[in-house]
Amino acid sequence: VQLQASGGGSVQAGGSLRLSCAASGRFDSMYSMGWFRQAPGKEREFVAGFRGGGGAGRAYIADSVKGRFTISRDNAKNTVYLEMNSLKPEDTAVYYCAAQRGLILSSLTHSQYYSNWGQGTLVTVSS
Repeated sequence: VQLQASGGGSVQAGGSLRLSCAASGRFDSMYSMGWFRQAPGKEREFVAGFRGGGGAGRAYIADSVKGRFTISRDNAKNTVYLEMNSLKPEDTAVYYCAAQRGLILSSLTHSQYYSNWGQGTLVTVSS
């Protein structure tokens, strides 16, 4: 599975960006997909994701971005989107999309369980 992330950039606080992650290769509905981010000097953290398989319809959002970020998917395009609104300087990070087949729910938010990663896209929010 290959993942291509896009949509990062620089915005002022309060602005919006939309990230996209397109999956290709041997990708199917059993894959969970997630967005993670990593700020300088910090660990990679879960932002949002969908679990594959039977729980594919429900989105999971980290508390730190709940109410500001929305995750959606276009199954026909094998693409997941991260809509980011009311951006804050602390949202500045490299954002990565990830995919993994057969994840259980408790593993969705942990980066170590994903083996397929996109290249990362930088989001910079200035105050």
